[in-house]
Amino acid sequence: MKFKNMTVVITGAVKGIGLGLAHGYAAEGAKVVLSDREEDEGRQVEQALLQDGFSAFFTTCDVRKEEDVVHLMKFAYEKTGSIDMVINNAGVSRWKSPYELTLNEWDDVLNSNARSCFLVSREAAKYMRNAENGGSIVNLSSTRSVMSEPNSEAYAASKGAIVSLTHALAVSLGPDGIRVNCISPGWIETGQYDELTERDHAQHPAGRVGRPDDIARACFYLTDPENTFVTGSHLVVDGGMTRKMIYEE
Repeated sequence: MKFKNMTVVITGAVKGIGLGLAHGYAAEGAKVVLSDREEDEGRQVEQALLQDGFSAFFTTCDVRKEEDVVHLMKFAYEKTGSIDMVINNAGVSRWKSPYELTLNEWDDVLNSNARSCFLVSREAAKYMRNAENGGSIVNLSSTRSVMSEPNSEAYAASKGAIVSLTHALAVSLGPDGIRVNCISPGWIETGQYDELTERDHAQHPAGRVGRPDDIARACFYLTDPENTFVTGSHLVVDGGMTRKMIYEE
C-alpha cells in the first residue's frame, strides 16, 4: 500500500477515468477526497468506497468557480489533515464546427479544463508548501493536445494549455517541494469494454484499447513519493497510437 495514510484529491471523480482513479487510490490505502458537480452520483461513489472499507470523502465542486475550489481544499484538509496528491481530472468537451462554436462555449471548455487546473493547483499548493514532504499534482491532458480531428478546437486548445501549464507550475512550485506532471490519455474506454471490436483493439500498437486502470497506474508512478526526480513531465498513455504512421489505402 504505497499511499497508506496519504490524501489524494480527485476532481471529476464520479465516472470514467476519475472513478477508476478513486477506486485505484483507495485500494492502495489513500484517503480519497472525491469532488464533482454531480452530488447524487458523488454520494453513491463515496458510500460504495466506505462500504468496501476504504477512506472516502465527497464534496460538490464546480472547478470553474474559485470559491468552490477554495472550499474543496479546505474540506480536504479538515477531513484528512493533509493534501499530498491532487489529480486534475475534471473536464468537458464540445465537438462543434468552428463556424458555429460560440464564444461562451469556447470559454466554458477552457475554463472547465485549463483554468480549473490552475485554480486547483494553486489552492492545493498553499497547503502542500507547508508540508514536510511537499506534494504531487497530476494534470490530465489528452493526446488531442498534439493531434486533432475536425471540430475539436476548444478541447484541443484546452488540453494543449494543460501541457504548458504543467511545466510552468513544475518550475514555479519546485522550490516548495511540489512536483507537477501531466498525463495525456489516448482511447480509454469507460463504457462497455467487451463491446469493442477486434479492429478497435488491433489499431493500437499495444494490441488493445486502454482502460481507466491504465491511467491509474500512470498516476501511481507520478505521485509515488519516492519519485522526487520526476517533475514537469508529459506522459502519453495511448497504446502507442500517436507514434503510428497511418495512411489511407
